Amino acid sequence: MSHRTDVRGGPSPLPYRWTVLGVATFTQAASCFFVQGIGAMAVPLQKALDLSTAQLGLLLSASQLMPLVGLLVAGELLDRYGERWVVGIGAGVVAAGLLAGSLAQGYASLLMVLLVVGAGYSAIQPGGSKSVAAWFEPSRLGFAMGVRQAGLPLGAAVAAAVLPVVATASGWRAAVLVGGLVALTGAVAFAALYRRPPGTVAQWPAAPVTAAPAAAPPGDRLRLLREPAMAKALLSGTAMVSVHSGIGVLGALYLHDVTALGTGAAGAVLVAAQMAGMLGRIGLAAWSDRSRAGRYRPVLASMIGAAAALVALATPLGEHPLAAAVLFGWLGFFGIGWYGPWVAHVAEAAPPGRTGFALGLVMAVNQVAVILAPPALGLLRDTTGGYTAAWSALAVATAGTVAVTARGGKRGSNASRSGGPHLGPGADAATGTSLAGGTAPRSAA
Repeated sequence: MSHRTDVRGGPSPLPYRWTVLGVATFTQAASCFFVQGIGAMAVPLQKALDLSTAQLGLLLSASQLMPLVGLLVAGELLDRYGERWVVGIGAGVVAAGLLAGSLAQGYASLLMVLLVVGAGYSAIQPGGSKSVAAWFEPSRLGFAMGVRQAGLPLGAAVAAAVLPVVATASGWRAAVLVGGLVALTGAVAFAALYRRPPGTVAQWPAAPVTAAPAAAPPGDRLRLLREPAMAKALLSGTAMVSVHSGIGVLGALYLHDVTALGTGAAGAVLVAAQMAGMLGRIGLAAWSDRSRAGRYRPVLASMIGAAAALVALATPLGEHPLAAAVLFGWLGFFGIGWYGPWVAHVAEAAPPGRTGFALGLVMAVNQVAVILAPPALGLLRDTTGGYTAAWSALAVATAGTVAVTARGGKRGSNASRSGGPHLGPGADAATGTSLAGGTAPRSAA
């Protein structure tokens, strides 16, 4: 069977959307590779740089500080200029920062390097999500988003397996260099392979891909956060990024200190947790495509599952190596996997033509928790001398969010996913317009 080609000469959407999904996932994994591996390198980093747990958490926060503003800027750029060059250049900045960081002299300079990395990474999350939303119709959007978002735990799993070995054998600067080279491959791959859906125009960012709508006052735009779907996304996102931060900053240290696992064994447990998170992002997002109660139901289930694992870790049960390994696998599936259905929920709830801005806005607000949680959890561990308080605090916050957001979880958009008209890749379910800013190619899928 021959595949259709758009009249403009673009690639056929039937096979090429899977190429787009693959390259978006790979770029996500490559760009987050080093930062997601910091937690796994906790033991060698603490020894080499003489760090407290709070200082280690600050390294994770440093990479997330710039996205607090950068996500908003990236969202605007994506809506105006498209995904290819915004994401490609962002990944290039990540690579350049890490390559330069391989010459860093100590803790302070490494913090500065991670600030630069965070600036580049600001484009990767909303850009990759928007690129997938532009190519997949609503009935498959959750699954596609889940696969794409699996790039983060995939990158983290490989980093947890590779970077501690490199840091132990050749020093932490060598690990930074490896991270820079991996990020560079992601930048080149996305810029070379990503294309917009047929029927839309791809341009170098010398001019907008589509005419930008008149700018609304900042107050009107921020009212988007008051919409029920967005408010739930903010609350649940804040709770769950804190859980994810807890896995990153405390996981390796907990396994080393409490269960007496060696660095290699602790790293293997974290690899398994990240792989479980990768499966969770795909499976939970696929569930969201079919959930009659709406995309938010799998997010609620994830919070309940994560809270249960956190409670168990706060008890003596978590001190047994085998039990801790199982609990971290469970926590990985729900505490990392939640992001797949969550980002599909946000993308679907975004106003027509403002997908990039909505994703960037919600992610930027959640950055507050991403920045504050790692050093706060590290400080809590340092001041209490243990991990029970940190796990308990995360469990209480997550359970509280479930109680607040559980009501009214069913969304009216289910009809557009299950029984509404087929709009083709990139189509907005409510209007039939492309999420990327053009007209939805209705015969494309």
